[in-house]
Amino acid sequence: MSQNVNANLPDLVIREVTSGVWTFSRPFGRGPLGLLPWGGRSTAIQLSTGDVWVLASTPLTEDTKSAIDALGAVKWIIAADIVHHLFIGQYKKEYPEAKVIGVEGLREKKKQSKEDLVIDGEYGTDPPETLYGFENEIKACFFSGFANKDIAFLHVATKTLIVADLLFNLPGTEQYSKSKISPKVPIIGKLNPTSTILKRLLWTIGKDKDAMRRDAKIVREWDFERIIMCHGDVIETGGKRAWEEAYSKYLS
Repeated sequence: MSQNVNANLPDLVIREVTSGVWTFSRPFGRGPLGLLPWGGRSTAIQLSTGDVWVLASTPLTEDTKSAIDALGAVKWIIAADIVHHLFIGQYKKEYPEAKVIGVEGLREKKKQSKEDLVIDGEYGTDPPETLYGFENEIKACFFSGFANKDIAFLHVATKTLIVADLLFNLPGTEQYSKSKISPKVPIIGKLNPTSTILKRLLWTIGKDKDAMRRDAKIVREWDFERIIMCHGDVIETGGKRAWEEAYSKYLS
């Protein structure tokens, strides 16, 4: 086993969501003592070229690496916002030829933490017309007005929207399906596109309302049916309706 790869995690769920799109889901706690069952998820996509695009938000375990390697050569490692970056260095060490793409502020954050990691591109820092090489198959919209500087991605071929913190669908039953921990979020219960709490949360963490309106509308115009988020269950169908519901305050 490579020193850059973790041992397998018994609570990790690896699934091919649709052809060429794989998710790696596991428990992850937020809040005081990590008691809020938020769940975590990475996503790997095999492009028509045979190259692989990875949103890396969970540890690179042996079985994760095996599943990704079976898809092809990893060419991009994505940090989908300013907080989902903890494992990108691990992936980069194992896939040194891949480009690491993040958001504005990530390069400085890694510098301050003294992590020896080259960030090849930053949404929000690079010129808006910058292309990183996957845009023929995966569209991107950088939410500059969002607190965590998130990016929404669309895998055109499978009509799949991929996000980090732009949307939640809790409880994350799949992420806790191999765990003895309950996925139910205390007090809140549900944090999903129809919940008032999520709508208020998205409004609160939208720091630039005009920019949020602009970008929420851009995503609404995309053709997608499925949503894969980092926290919560994958929305397999009706994704466009779920987006419109969650972002109704910005889309009205």
